[in-house]
Amino acid sequence: MCGIAGWAGRPGDPELLDRMGRVLLHRGPDERGQLIRGCAGFAFQRLSIIDVAGGNQPIENEDGTVAIVLNGEIYNHHELRRGIVERGHRLRTRSDVEVVLHLWEEEREACLERLRGMFALAIWDERERTLFLARDRVGKKPLYHCRLADGTLLFGSEIKAILQHPEVRRVPDLAAIDHYLTLQYVPSPLTAFEGVRRLAPGHWLRWSDGEVETRRYWRLQYGPKHSEPEVELREELVRILREAVAVRLESEVPLGAFLSGGVDSSAVVAMAAGSSAKRLKTFSIGFEEDEFDESPYARMVAERFGTEHHELRIGRTAPDLIDDIVWHYDQPFGDSSAIPSFHVARITRPHVTVVLNGDGGDESFAGYGRYRLVARTANLYRVPGPLRRAALGAARAVRRLQGRRGGGIAEYSHRDAYEAYVATLRHLSPVRKAWLYSHDALRDLPAEPPPMLEQLERQRPSDLLDAMLETDVNHYLPDDLLVKMDVATMAHSLEARSPLLDHQLLEFAARLPSNLKLRGSTGKYLFKQALRGVLPDAVLERPKMGFGVPLADWLRTGLRELLLDTLLSDRALGRGYFRPAAVRQMVNVHLAGRNEHQRVLWDLLLLELWLRRFVDTAPVPPPCVEHSATP
Repeated sequence: MCGIAGWAGRPGDPELLDRMGRVLLHRGPDERGQLIRGCAGFAFQRLSIIDVAGGNQPIENEDGTVAIVLNGEIYNHHELRRGIVERGHRLRTRSDVEVVLHLWEEEREACLERLRGMFALAIWDERERTLFLARDRVGKKPLYHCRLADGTLLFGSEIKAILQHPEVRRVPDLAAIDHYLTLQYVPSPLTAFEGVRRLAPGHWLRWSDGEVETRRYWRLQYGPKHSEPEVELREELVRILREAVAVRLESEVPLGAFLSGGVDSSAVVAMAAGSSAKRLKTFSIGFEEDEFDESPYARMVAERFGTEHHELRIGRTAPDLIDDIVWHYDQPFGDSSAIPSFHVARITRPHVTVVLNGDGGDESFAGYGRYRLVARTANLYRVPGPLRRAALGAARAVRRLQGRRGGGIAEYSHRDAYEAYVATLRHLSPVRKAWLYSHDALRDLPAEPPPMLEQLERQRPSDLLDAMLETDVNHYLPDDLLVKMDVATMAHSLEARSPLLDHQLLEFAARLPSNLKLRGSTGKYLFKQALRGVLPDAVLERPKMGFGVPLADWLRTGLRELLLDTLLSDRALGRGYFRPAAVRQMVNVHLAGRNEHQRVLWDLLLLELWLRRFVDTAPVPPPCVEHSATP
């Protein structure tokens, strides 16, 4: 695991490479590498996991004409190595990265289909004078790029590495910010900076003489559906899951697991504890507020599998952690569960260097409540619009008389179930944007939905559940959840591995019939059935909580001063993005005890702090430090 950066298109600049590397120091504090060949340069920061003694990068081929830097892990590298050696390559390390380099020499971009793992990589071929970039199938590891006016291409694991180049302008992309306020994250391929883009998951990019070509090499297929008996599918699921966990246990440094107490992380811990020769270390976060606290379930699982369990309880958060989040995420990121993610990574790193997690189960097996909500109401959209709206109005009136809010029936007013699902993904509606945005800035943008929402609304695939799952696998998962996990762990020099995102497990799950994922009101039906007798029934049957935080209370207490000093400052209100009266009203309403604006206020707070940290001032790399080895 590491941080990578570099460019192709102009002569090397060692000082610039040094700055690009140093700003990624947290991703790889163990060793530093740098390489300049012709018009290309690579910078590398290493977190040593595999071949600790000899695996520093960049790595070159036998005659020095091809070089690679790679962030990630290739779990099938032993199998691939045997074939590489048999075909005559001379390997100088035991690193998985050197295997990828020689495989690319033989097969070019086709080699990506043979890699099992997580990766973002860059390969420079001096003979062909081409730069090749690629990202793993689902986007576990990040990769950003920017093309300069002369055609030079910059790349990096984080945007702040690219921003070290003096010709990259730190100008906010207002369309991306609009999408951020819709989704609480910036969707790929956009970033919050004009001209800087994120390579999408399952894609490669080739640069040659200033020209760029991009292709998709993998897409999850949801058919044909499995037709085997349910009992056989349960057995196969457990087999694939156990193997996906087992291949991720290879490490020359200490390894543990995050344990939230939910089904996904508990399943990973169960399989890891059964496959590991050592007692597994597990880590979790607890909250003082019972409605957000999953720690009793985590302790239950830890006791069941005899893990060495570590737990941190969180009260009211402190502003200094918010500063860390703004710095490490590089662009506005409104998922407030980044806070507990940072905390759990912080308490984990002193004990282990590699940690397993349960990311991906909800998107494969239909774990989110929005899937159930939309599927349950899908038949109502066959009712003619006037009748549906009349019924909706009557139901709302009854609920008002009963003192209850409209709740889950609001979606009945949408055109169809696909439009209803799109609505569940929006955190700020077009109507509220029109009220919040100023006339001078964001309000003048074209009224376009984020790309994936537009695609779902346009295509409307035949299987509703598969359509929802595919949307989340391609967008919400890589652009929100995996960003959150990667940044929180790498901020603490901690490698995170995600067995439930093994592509073989993903492909198996995608082809399961919908009624084996969502059955009635039960999500993850087959997944839970397969784990009966393995996990405690209390864990399998508990309602899903997610990684929520008491955000409303925090904004009124521990973060109150930060909220007022930031959002109501002349500096923030003077940017011209939002109507000052609207911002003041939302703040006042929230501080008076009403919670309808909490998420928007959090998003606006993170946006303003990002503008101050990355737009108003340049991100400066930390001072140079001594490293454990010199390449």
